[in-house]
This record gives sequence, C-alpha cells and structure tokens, in this order.
Amino acid sequence: MRIVLDTNVLVRAAADEQGLAGRLLQEVASGPHVLVSSPYVLGEIARVLAYARLQARWQLGEKTVREFVSRVSDIAEIVLTTTPDRIVAADPDDDAIVQTAVLGGVDVLCTRDAHLLDRAVVEYCAGQGIQVMNDIDLYHTLTGRPRGG
Repeated sequence: MRIVLDTNVLVRAAADEQGLAGRLLQEVASGPHVLVSSPYVLGEIARVLAYARLQARWQLGEKTVREFVSRVSDIAEIVLTTTPDRIVAADPDDDAIVQTAVLGGVDVLCTRDAHLLDRAVVEYCAGQGIQVMNDIDLYHTLTGRPRGG
C-alpha cells in the first residue's frame, strides 16, 4: 500500500515514537508499504515542530527535529509538487498535501485534519483512487487488529 502520512500524524510520531502515530510510522516504514512524501511535507514538519506551544509540550531540540525530518526523507519516496490545484476550500495550504498524494499515486492519505476529512476533499481523493482515513483506522487496517482491540 502506498501511503501519505499528513503532517499532523508525522508531528505526533516525532513527539512519541511509542504512541499511535509513532507505531503507525514504524508499521508503514517496515514494509511492504511505501511512505510517500514531498519537500512541502518535510518542510511543514520542521516548521510545525518549531512552534513555541509544541516546543513547550515536547521539548524537541533542533537536532532532534532535523534527525526526524531526515529519517522521514530517507524512508519515503519523495515526489516533487508544483503549484497545486485548489481542492481544500477551507485551507489552501492543505492543497499541497492532496497534490503529494495524487502525484505519488497513493492508496491512502492518512490525516486527522478536519479540512482534509471534509466530504468534498474525500470525494475528490476518491475520484483519484485515494482513500482518506485517520491514523486509528489506517493502523488497524495495516495491522489487522480490530478497532478498540
């Protein structure tokens, strides 16, 4: 399965490798799945992890952030995005995430972002052969473990 993990999932994975997002990243990276990302996503991870409120919560130093972004870059297939089409009406910055998924030919776009889970975005992605799901559902799909178990 080819998968884009949205920034909000990857940021949580950086903060807690043993949490759901961290375990999901490990599951995808361990194969046979392919993590697909883009320079936009990698840059957004670094930018978001530098937010003062997240730094106060997780105390991730610059070196840790750089190493995490580098690790994601090393395990991911990187696609180069261009100026994306307007798909996500509520947040144009999310258009680059959708474009990463489309150009990467992914099966799943995994996110917890309400803008990307909006029905219009989900329908657009479905038309591109992409299922949009949250990290809980994707983890259970990949591991075969029933939800809640």
